[in-house]
Amino acid sequence: MTDRASTTTTLVPGEHVPARGLGLPVVVALGAVAVAGGVWFALDGAGGGASGLARPVAAVILAFGVACALIVRHAASRAVIVAERQMAAQARSLRRLATSEAEAAAQRDRLQAYLDAMPVGAFVCGEDAALLYVNRTLAGWLGRDGAELIGEGTRLDDLVAGGSLDALLGAEDTGTAPLSLAVAAEEPLGVVVTTRRSATAGGQPILVGLVQCDSAVAGSPAHRVSGARYVQFFDDAPIGIAMLDPEGRIVEWNRALRRLTVDGGAELFGLSFADLVSPDDRAHAARWITDAVDDTTGRPPLEVRLEGPADISVALYASCLRKPDGKVDGLILHVIDTTEQKSLEMQFAQSQKMQAIGQLAGGIAHDFNNLLTAMLGFCDLLLMRHQAGDQSFSDIMQVKQNANRAASLVRQLLAFSRRQTLQVKIVDLTDVLSELSHLLRRLIGESIELEMVHGRDLGLIKGDPGQIEQVIINLAVNARDAMGEGGRLAIRTYNERRASDNGHGQEIMPAGDYVVVEIADTGRGIPKLILGKIFEPFFSTKEVGAGTGLGLSTVYGIVKQTGGYIFVDSEVGRGTTFTIYLPRHLEASGQPREAAATRELPVDLTGKGTILLVEDEEVVRAFAARALRGKGYVVIEADSAQAALEAVHAPSQTIDLLITDVVMPHMNGPALVREIRAVRPDLKVVFISGYAEDAFRGGLDALDQVGFLPKPFSLKQLAAKVKDALQGVLD
Repeated sequence: MTDRASTTTTLVPGEHVPARGLGLPVVVALGAVAVAGGVWFALDGAGGGASGLARPVAAVILAFGVACALIVRHAASRAVIVAERQMAAQARSLRRLATSEAEAAAQRDRLQAYLDAMPVGAFVCGEDAALLYVNRTLAGWLGRDGAELIGEGTRLDDLVAGGSLDALLGAEDTGTAPLSLAVAAEEPLGVVVTTRRSATAGGQPILVGLVQCDSAVAGSPAHRVSGARYVQFFDDAPIGIAMLDPEGRIVEWNRALRRLTVDGGAELFGLSFADLVSPDDRAHAARWITDAVDDTTGRPPLEVRLEGPADISVALYASCLRKPDGKVDGLILHVIDTTEQKSLEMQFAQSQKMQAIGQLAGGIAHDFNNLLTAMLGFCDLLLMRHQAGDQSFSDIMQVKQNANRAASLVRQLLAFSRRQTLQVKIVDLTDVLSELSHLLRRLIGESIELEMVHGRDLGLIKGDPGQIEQVIINLAVNARDAMGEGGRLAIRTYNERRASDNGHGQEIMPAGDYVVVEIADTGRGIPKLILGKIFEPFFSTKEVGAGTGLGLSTVYGIVKQTGGYIFVDSEVGRGTTFTIYLPRHLEASGQPREAAATRELPVDLTGKGTILLVEDEEVVRAFAARALRGKGYVVIEADSAQAALEAVHAPSQTIDLLITDVVMPHMNGPALVREIRAVRPDLKVVFISGYAEDAFRGGLDALDQVGFLPKPFSLKQLAAKVKDALQGVLD
């Protein structure tokens, strides 16, 4: 069966045409043939040449032809009607199209009028910021013709005299920024610009913007000046400022706030301010902002941390924005960066804690030194009766050796608390490091390369050579432990002059000349979180039993007691550098250097004379008295300063040497010496104490002929000190 659609195929030469598609022409042709045949038969019949059937046949044929003619007439009439209808429809379409275009033109004119009449400026620019449209209001503020601006290819940034377009051009959707517009021969015009990204019907990206300004006074110079100043005050403020709507969403912000935020400020518009806060503080910040909107009396500031890797701490201050009718229209939020302040507070607290620990350690060390003095002293007395080979000799030596270990531990505590006794001399660090280099190579092992760089014309320092060596050794051992798989340890020295005070962390190093020692390793580094704790006593990152936790605290104490400064810089995976600044000793011309070697103890420790021994600790006093009597001295014991004064004022009492503790109840050692020197000005004095000599030396400036013996001391050290003092050798 033939498809109906095929019957309507357009006639093309040489192409097959279905019969039904040729219906009307065939009817016309058949009709013409029938009429012609009918006429012929009629004529033929009239001439008598045909049979009697000619007339009926002619009649039938003529009838058929007439029928075809009627059919053709009907079809032609119908075609005319269809054509007329089509022409009428086309006319109506043309009339509607003309009407639509007129209405569109009218709508465009009305929209143009609306935009030109708006009390705010409006513009459209392309993706390259070239202006595509400027309304009459904005053109009037600029004092330019809008068509000229567009025809000259003016860009949006050509109109800006102050402020940044980053928040507008960089926004993915909507952006807001305060700006100053350049106005010919006038002060810049302060405005607030809000933009939104869009696209034309053809898909071309555009930026549509509104420029807010009071049209009633926009043309006045006063408005332009105040607007420009507002933009400058707002955008150039050193603290972050944000304007929030009543729901806490950001409406406007300045450059300082952009610097504090994670996203750089490009997508801040419409964002809840609480979303910029660290998740730990976010809920609290949201409640605080809500309360600030509802609270007419003002809210106390809130301290929070902003989200992001920088860990920025800020203080938030809020004040309400109000409409003319008094209703709250939003908040002005001042965001002050307190990161550095928080860091300083933590450093100050750390410094206070270190000082408190130092005082505690010093007090404990003082009491331990009294106990250790008695332990070591009585061990010496026992060893006088139990010589080598005696059954008890080894036991006594074990007690003495462990007491010496305890004394070493106490010295480390005193070093941290800066109350250790230092044998101060003029020291050349080059000599100290050269002598120490062989020991250091053995300590760090073969897998670690040791590099020593001695500074040229290195200055001298004033300190204890033994303690300086202890500092270098402790730092080298720490570096070795940080480089388990090998590495490089570099020790450098050089001179440095600081022209002004310099801060490093919580330390402020005054101006002056310094001798610097740098000890750098290529180890695993120290994490930032624990970097501030490394100088605390008993703090250690090593495994249990691998260290006492006093190595770096001892270093810190020795350096500070020497008058120096120590700083540390470390990066995880890269290594650690300790930098020590020691005050340079400016030697007078021709002044000889002090010998670093310690004086040997005299061989003969016996002597004669009367000694007044003042000590409030009974065990220390008992040991010292027995030891001195065993060396041939007459000993007068006193358990307090008052008892000592009574002994001095006793008639016919001769005293050759005064040995007194420094810290005693009611009256300390220096005060006692002043009382006695009032009646015996030539009396020689030896102080004994568990604290460092520096801790009380300031009170002895007016006293001469004074010596010092730190606790704990042995029998030999006590006897040697007494003999030297009686011979006039006091230091």
